[in-house]
Amino acid sequence: MYRAESDTELLIDVTREGGFARGRDVLDVGTGSGALALAAARSGAATVTAVDVSLRSVATTWLNSRLRGARVAVHRGDLFGPVAGRRFGLVIANPPYVPARSSRLPRHGMRRCWDAGPDGRALLDRICADVQHVLAPAGDVLLVHSAVCDVDRTLAALDGAGLVPRVVATARVPFGPVMRARAALLEARGLIRAGQREEDLVVVGAHRA
Repeated sequence: MYRAESDTELLIDVTREGGFARGRDVLDVGTGSGALALAAARSGAATVTAVDVSLRSVATTWLNSRLRGARVAVHRGDLFGPVAGRRFGLVIANPPYVPARSSRLPRHGMRRCWDAGPDGRALLDRICADVQHVLAPAGDVLLVHSAVCDVDRTLAALDGAGLVPRVVATARVPFGPVMRARAALLEARGLIRAGQREEDLVVVGAHRA
């Protein structure tokens, strides 16, 4: 778990300004510190549920929500497992998406917060494939990731799951420490241009018609 960065801030802005959370049951998948869950609560959500596989993240989100007087139910588990059978009006996610050297996902340590397989899509693809099962009728999903991970693949995956996807917002930002440290790897794989040291953060939304 690490502090909220530009991607989280972008997704919070979209959620708040678009009124996506207001009056809805909201699920924050991979909650981390709970920043998205707390933002949903402040934006008028009817209920907020947060899930993370990390015990430390679950404890931090629980504590942060209590300190701020926000009513957030926090569960430990893998993606949608803890909420199987439930439906939500809004699902929000800022999953790990940094391309890594190995396809093996770390089970412990800080790299767990960002490593997402060779193309950065290990968690993104799972979310896109399964989110339909927890979305209520007319529900929405909002997720954020780097354009390095191929936005078109995200749009196609959500479309293939029977949702109506679109790009909601973008923001160009300098590489953070992890992306800078892996720039040579990303160049070698053709994921970025030679010398590129900035990325487009993209919020992708999808609606269940």
